Amino acid sequence: MMHSSFSSFLLYISLPLLLLPSSSTHYPFGSVSFHIDCGGPTPSTDRFGTEWAADRYFTGGAAGIVSEPLRFSLPQEKTLRYFPLSSGKKNCYIIPGLPDGRYYFRTFTVYDNYDGRLHPPSFEAAVEGTTVFSWRTPWPADVAQTGAYSDLLAFVHDGEADVCFYSIATDPPLIGSLSILQIDPESYHSNSINGTNFVLVNYGRLDCGSGEWGPGFSNDTDLFGRSWQSDYNSRTSSTRKLIDAISTSASIKGTDQAPNYFPMKLYQTAVTLSQSGVIEYELEVDAKLDYMLWLHFAEIDSRVNKAGQRVFDVVVNGENATQVDIFKQAGAFAAFDWNYIVKNLSSSFLNVKVVPVVGMPLISGLENYALVPIDLSTDPNQVIAMRALKESLRVPDRMGWNGDPCAPTEWDAWEGITCRPNKDRSSLIVYQIDVSSQGLKGFISNQIFLLSDLVSLNLSSNFLGGALPSGLGQKSLIRLDLSNNRFTGPIPNSMSASNLQLVLLNNNLLEGRVPEELYSVGVHGGAIDLSGNKGLCGVPPLPDCPMFWENGGLSSGGKIAIGLSCLVVFSVLLVMGYICCIRRRRHNYDFALPHELTSLYAKRNRYQRQKSLMLLEMESQHAKEVPSPFSPR
Repeated sequence: MMHSSFSSFLLYISLPLLLLPSSSTHYPFGSVSFHIDCGGPTPSTDRFGTEWAADRYFTGGAAGIVSEPLRFSLPQEKTLRYFPLSSGKKNCYIIPGLPDGRYYFRTFTVYDNYDGRLHPPSFEAAVEGTTVFSWRTPWPADVAQTGAYSDLLAFVHDGEADVCFYSIATDPPLIGSLSILQIDPESYHSNSINGTNFVLVNYGRLDCGSGEWGPGFSNDTDLFGRSWQSDYNSRTSSTRKLIDAISTSASIKGTDQAPNYFPMKLYQTAVTLSQSGVIEYELEVDAKLDYMLWLHFAEIDSRVNKAGQRVFDVVVNGENATQVDIFKQAGAFAAFDWNYIVKNLSSSFLNVKVVPVVGMPLISGLENYALVPIDLSTDPNQVIAMRALKESLRVPDRMGWNGDPCAPTEWDAWEGITCRPNKDRSSLIVYQIDVSSQGLKGFISNQIFLLSDLVSLNLSSNFLGGALPSGLGQKSLIRLDLSNNRFTGPIPNSMSASNLQLVLLNNNLLEGRVPEELYSVGVHGGAIDLSGNKGLCGVPPLPDCPMFWENGGLSSGGKIAIGLSCLVVFSVLLVMGYICCIRRRRHNYDFALPHELTSLYAKRNRYQRQKSLMLLEMESQHAKEVPSPFSPR
């Protein structure tokens, strides 16, 4: 059988025609609504006018079709999405872009032997990180064949709604349709019960004296989106013999009003007693939870026209909870609602009696909601880090890294992740990561620095590459195993600031000088292995680093030497330039011939002329003294 925590709720909504209101209906609060046909390949509109979107916002799984589609009259009930283990143990629908506030969630779950195995699956479902539904095989035959609707009220605080499923053993979770509507955050006395700390799970919504109606059953509208069931199956056998149903077509004052928008039709029918006795209901519940009861009344018998004519007690689990005089408290043909918190249940049934005091008792409707405490969720910054790691490490679908990394606490965290509450137990933090030998082929995101409580990180024996991020310098980190990968580049100095006691970086492609502070881990009682990295240097037994080269580039000394050399060259050039400028000033070079050069050129010309005249004179004298050989003797 299904888990007792939710079996009554699931049985209550086992009728297959229940449906959310038409998308054309005016919702009195907010404008956000989603209707998703899970497994549906195309958009569709059912006969009630609700527009259903094709399947979207899922993290994995596959589409399926029920074995007997003709059994179902609504298109969104004929398809489903299931999540085999190849998609991981945890899968989700994640609806993005939602304003923070309160939402009404409804799911349709159907098996109908879609896989031919005659084995309805065992799984659990969670909304916003809190487990709310539990299915266990074997299901009741009618539920397995025709399906069941489930609904609840929950707050969304992070801009997206998560509806997640967790496989029990090897069974694939499944879902037929999903609807989400924004509602008034003050509905159902949220402020008085600190509603942000609870999910209200519907365990029964009964209209006394009427059949099923509302969205999916009739054209009668519930502005809140609720559908109402007959109270017949919840009456005790003795009550069924005494009941007299009454109704009116008159208008009822005080209906369809904020924040609950209880519909007028609810108060236009009622049950009373045809003879002496009590009106008694048995509601199946989980004894581990608290419950919020809502009882609805309206004096629709015109014969009751003054206070004191109809007075009755409401007895809950043997305790007289209140006395009601509808006319005195609301008047005739006016709605009156009363709610009550039931705690410390010792049985799996909640008993409600309406006991006459004066006249015959009367009741129009009854609702029962389990107050499920919200589970702790993962610290928002660590969610950012884990989602970044999921992308950078290229985590395969089979590992089920979907939804909240750590919540619900009743489930295992993401595969390879260990979580625990933080010091003040206000959120969950990631404590260990071990995804060794998973065939990962990405790199380590620098967002890992947001995992400020991470104690142990093991990514060994994968195919990860790229540089080691500086974010690996968390003070909390004690054990680090990145061995047998393809990491490149230097070891970041930030790792020296951590409290590491075990460092395994062997068999990678790291290079450069090993930070001395990191190497000292092995000296002070810890263990470090850097073997198999041909480019590492600077600590025993690794080779010495080149004088001016380390970490795949120039060392600090090399940079200083180059800097000094550049300074010397610059200084020499500066001095030479200065000397040239001084010499220019001394000779007044203005690109014209200097005065001294002009004088020297004139003197040289005079000297050449004088030399020529002297040579001519000497040649003349010589000609006079020497006789010509052709003269007569």
